[in-house]
Amino acid sequence: MAAFSPWITPLNQSWQEVSPTGWITLYEGIPAHIDCLGPLLYELFQEHWAEIQVGCVAEGGVLEAAFTSPPALCVLYDGYLTVATETWHLHLCLEEHRGGPYGRTPLELRRKRLASRAALYRRLNPQRQPRQWGIRFWNGAEESLLQIFLPSPFLGPGEDYLPESKANYQKLSLYERLRAIYVEGKERIPYEDNPLKRPYLAVCRSSRCYPSRNYQPVVEALQSALQEANLDIRVITSGCLEVCQEGPVVFYSGDRTWYKRVTPPVARQIVQEHLLKNCPLKAHLFPGD
Repeated sequence: MAAFSPWITPLNQSWQEVSPTGWITLYEGIPAHIDCLGPLLYELFQEHWAEIQVGCVAEGGVLEAAFTSPPALCVLYDGYLTVATETWHLHLCLEEHRGGPYGRTPLELRRKRLASRAALYRRLNPQRQPRQWGIRFWNGAEESLLQIFLPSPFLGPGEDYLPESKANYQKLSLYERLRAIYVEGKERIPYEDNPLKRPYLAVCRSSRCYPSRNYQPVVEALQSALQEANLDIRVITSGCLEVCQEGPVVFYSGDRTWYKRVTPPVARQIVQEHLLKNCPLKAHLFPGD
């Protein structure tokens, strides 16, 4: 894997769409690889959640969702970015989705699901005045996946639409900084690594494979072993990890490894043998031999 670079090589791609009503959308391409989209999306969801909205736009329908608190989860699992709040969540395919521990997703479907094109955009009214700013993503079949709506100087408290004389143009600072980083390559990404590629351990809390759901001792054993080993790896709990048998199940994102029948002693072994010595526990791997 290539080393992470905090500098983006500009695509120098731009295009436009003109609607039948005279609105013009001006697009500027953003590299769609994980070391570009990962830091971009992590920053937006973790640091600017209160300023943005996410949704989908199609002729005849629009969905816009806002955050009322920081996301409870923002991780990459089997190629999909998962961002979860207490009441809703979203998924966006940023790397190849293999299809869980069995890797059953066909190659053609993996290519189709992957976000293959991204762009920063401005939307101009028929008088050619910018009125909307955001980011848009397309999959491998050129289908629109998701949009992120960036702050607009013309929207006041309570979605009140402001006249030109009262517009707050300071709200464009986020768009302008993102453009300088991801379109022009004039500013550096504000991270030393890709935040979405930082390894984590996920403990499944689903009752499908572990009816007692007494997963907390496994979480505590992992946290204790990681602290003793001085490893900077997060431990999170998760919904279904696609194993659905022989729980408790633990997933290690560093090399996409699933473990079954994880007790607290096994959890400590995972840290001591797999993470420290790169020797996976064969007896607990899923799927096994």
